Formats: sequence, structure tokens, C-alpha cells
Amino acid sequence: MDHTQAPVLEALEAYHRERHTPFTPPGHKQGRGADPRVRAVLGEAVFRADVLASSGLDDRASSAGIIARAQELMADAVGADNAFFSTCGSSLSVKSAMLAVAGRHGRLLVGRDVHKSVISGLVLSGLQPVWVHPRYDRDQHLAHPPSPSDVERALDRDADVAGVLITSPTPYGTCADISAIAELCHARGLPLLVDEAWGAHLPFHERLPTWAMDAGADLCVVSVHKMGAGLEQGSVFHQQGDLVDPTFLAACADMLATTSPNVLLWAGIDGWRRQMVEQGHELLGRALDLADDVRAQVAAIQGLQPLRDELIGVEASHELDELKVLIDLSELGISGYQAADWLRAHRAVDVGLSDHRRIEAQLSLADDAQTAGTLLEALSALAKAADGFPDPAPVHLPGPQALETEAVMLPRDAFFARLEDAPLREAEGRICAEQVTPYPPGIPVLLPGERITGEIVDYLATGVPAGMVLPDPADPQLGTVRVVAR
Repeated sequence: MDHTQAPVLEALEAYHRERHTPFTPPGHKQGRGADPRVRAVLGEAVFRADVLASSGLDDRASSAGIIARAQELMADAVGADNAFFSTCGSSLSVKSAMLAVAGRHGRLLVGRDVHKSVISGLVLSGLQPVWVHPRYDRDQHLAHPPSPSDVERALDRDADVAGVLITSPTPYGTCADISAIAELCHARGLPLLVDEAWGAHLPFHERLPTWAMDAGADLCVVSVHKMGAGLEQGSVFHQQGDLVDPTFLAACADMLATTSPNVLLWAGIDGWRRQMVEQGHELLGRALDLADDVRAQVAAIQGLQPLRDELIGVEASHELDELKVLIDLSELGISGYQAADWLRAHRAVDVGLSDHRRIEAQLSLADDAQTAGTLLEALSALAKAADGFPDPAPVHLPGPQALETEAVMLPRDAFFARLEDAPLREAEGRICAEQVTPYPPGIPVLLPGERITGEIVDYLATGVPAGMVLPDPADPQLGTVRVVAR
């Protein structure tokens, strides 16, 4: 296929060249009606590119097939059978995938380290999750994806599922052994779904972890905006083989998707695919070399320890995306929450992830010596300033067994049950009725339908004062937690 083409971008260019006069949405009419103060911030080009998808970019019947051609090019670029664009982010794409695979059956084997969007999908769909727990690294106090043996044991215990859903890479960049898990699933006639939101770039360089389609997954979801160069909310799900019906998958996506897709997002996905085919290997190779250099220079800053080899091992990841530079701050005696706040306030540097002892700098094809220098200067200043920080508030980290909570009710049933707000310290033993998700990385500690344990209460009660952000509970400070009423 001709990957010099970018059907969406070319159609948008033609739309402007032909000087269309729209009597359709959007009501700003190429920005003419937009407040000049808004245009001054967003720019004229944003409004010029914001055109109606049908009876605008394409003809009334969409017979020109602009999006269909762009999706065919995307599938060809990464070696999938089919690719589907989403302008509602991977949060919607993964819900579509869940419905397509398990909607008729009702049960799905799910990694317990899934993103909150998967839990939302369980609530909306009424699907019953059969949980497989991640591998918990006792030294690093973080979770890695389930191992093949974890998945095999879970399937041996409960084989009555429609498929398997795992997350890889994690927000920390650690990856599952997708090939081995795919073999286990296929031996049982089950499809493997991979929430690969952090892995859109993986097909385009051999130094990156194995891309899910190459590893034999049947369906994977990627966020083009996370590690690619698309716009926020741009997502693609890829399908291959005969275990997932692509027509039904498209129908599930259509049922959930907006009927007013944003052409800006389509164009961003389309143009990024062309860039990756033409220049991706070179750009990503340069970014990986830069990440190596950044790690070496971080290691030379007293008190900072970049992590790499520690993240791969028996209780750790199968592969690692080395564009994620994870830095341990333990020697400085400060928390990742404190470090992230200081870097933003004093150096205008934003890190992608922070926890009780680490921060993460996410590099991409956009970074160069200048941005790396800004990061390194800020980290050096942080290390010097750390002596003046107050002692970090202690966080009572739960052990692996404490995170394997008892599922008492279906997530949907608990979420829509009669509720009451219980003081957090009195919630032990109660059934949670909401998601409680430290962000980042966005992995729920408590789900609707799970019994609340004392160790999790201690973790959350100490985590919030330490800087943990909880965007989803009714009470973000977690003085109370929503539970199923007695």
C-alpha cells in the first residue's frame, strides 16, 4: 500500500482548497463565530480543521471511504488484519473490545491491574470478571502484568470465560509475556485482548517490547496520544485472526462511539501512521539512544537511581519500554509526590508518574538534547533542594495478599446498589460501591463489589496526606467511602 498517502489530511486539504461554505455543524463555521479571545489561545488552524465528518470532510453518504482507507493503511502499517479509529480514547475502545468478545457470554478473565476504564466497562456491561492477579514485586512495591503461569492457573480454576484481557505495557513500562499467554489462550480456543494503551509505538522499532499483534494477540487497543504523536483521545484498536468477529467489533464500537467524531483526531492518527512508516525507526532509535544517555546522567546525580534491570526478572516484567525513565528517590529521603510537586512549581517540569518513592520521565520521539537537558538540570536542582524538604508523610503499603480482595458482588450490582457513605476508618469489612483509583497510574485499589480490608484502609488513609490523588471517589480526600448499604 502507498503509505505516502494520508487520506484524512488530504481530504481536509481539499476541503479548504475547494472553499466549502458549510451550513452544517460545527456552529463556529471555520472559526468565524468563535470568540476572538478563544481563537487567540487556540489558534485559527484549530477551528479551520474542525469540520463535520459527514457532509463536510466526506460526502453525504461517506462514499469516498476516507476513514476506511485510512484504517486500511493503519492495519497494513502494523501488520494487523483490521484497524478501527476511535476519537473517544482507549477508554472507549477497550469497552468496545470487551463487549465484542464477552457480551454474548457474560464472563471475562481480567488482569486485576487493569485501568479504571475496564472497571467502568464491567459496570456498564454487567460482565462478570474472573480475576487474575498481577505479579507483585516486593522489593519495588509495584505490580507487573500477570505471568503465563498466573493466567494458566486462573484458566484451570475457571475455564468458563469468553476470553482473556491483560494490560501491557503497564504505566511503569513493564510488559507481559504476550506470546506465551496467547498460546495458552489459543490452546483453549479463547481470544486474547491486550490493553496496550501505552504501546502505540511498539511496532516500529526492534528495541521496543514485542507488539501485541506480533506476539499473537487477537485484539489490542492503543492510545496514539500516549507514546505516539497523535492528539489526546486518539485511539486505535487492531484485530487479527478469526476468534474476534471484526464486523461485530465495529458494531460494538459504533454503539458506544460519538456520532460527531472530531476530524482533528482522525487527522492526527492518520498523519502519525504516515510518519511512523516513513521515519519511525529512525525517530524512535534516536529517542531510545537519548533515554540511555538520560539514564546514565541521572545515575550520576547523587541520590537518584534510574531503574531498568530491577524491573525485569522472576517477579517482574518480561520486557521493558526503555523510553520510560523510572527514577527511585529513596536515597534523597523524599517521596515521588513531593518531587513531582517541586519540579512543577520550581522548574515547570511535569513528570508522567509519581508514587511513594519514584517519579517517571516519559521520553518520546519528540525529545532531544534540549528537552533532556531541561529534565537533567531540574533533577539536579531537585537533588540539591531535597535536604530542605519536610519528611514525607509515611504511606502504609499493603502486601500482595492484601491487594487480593474478595469479590462479593458484580461490579455493576454494587455500583447501582443502595449506597451509604461510611467513614474510611470504619469501612473495613464493608462492600465497596465505587472505584478508588490512585492517579497516576490509574489502577483501582478498590472496585465496586470488593470487600474493603484493613490494610487497604491504612494504605489509602496514609496515601492521601502523602500526596496521592484520587479523582474518582465521591469524597476525593477519602474521609468517607461509598459502600453498599446494609
